[in-house]
Amino acid sequence: MKHLFLGLLLLSTISLTAQKQDKIEMAINTQLEAWHKAAAEADFDAYFDLMTEDAVFIGTDAEENWQLDQFKAFSKPYFDRGKAWSFSTLERTIYHPKKAKMAWFDELLDTQMGICRGSGVMLLDGKEWKVQHYVLSIAVPNENVDELTQLKKTHDDALIEVFRAN
Repeated sequence: MKHLFLGLLLLSTISLTAQKQDKIEMAINTQLEAWHKAAAEADFDAYFDLMTEDAVFIGTDAEENWQLDQFKAFSKPYFDRGKAWSFSTLERTIYHPKKAKMAWFDELLDTQMGICRGSGVMLLDGKEWKVQHYVLSIAVPNENVDELTQLKKTHDDALIEVFRAN
């Protein structure tokens, strides 16, 4: 009987932990979906309200490494035109250590650039999960890497020289 009780207690604890973990992951997922939706609807305030004050956005171009204010300035004309960008989630994995106020994720997205990969860090800001760091990458099939490398070689060589000169 003692073993049965201990077994049930352990099972209940595991179940409650999994439920709490599921709720956290659902909350993070909801925030990320709202963030992408705000961009698709060109809702500047809603989009940036879902980011922390010290957020960083790294775009697909090698020179796109923005602190929040820089990213807002870059993005504002797109939002003002009523068409920012539209990313719909194909797949997402969220990683959240127990009791942590931070989580990280990776996602595959259907975008105007084809399939992209997003990855980032979410931070619990008060009671709300917000994007603190986001990296967007264009997914390139391995069989196309050589062709893409040649396509961007001149641009990359020039940019490499600029970075090495600094």
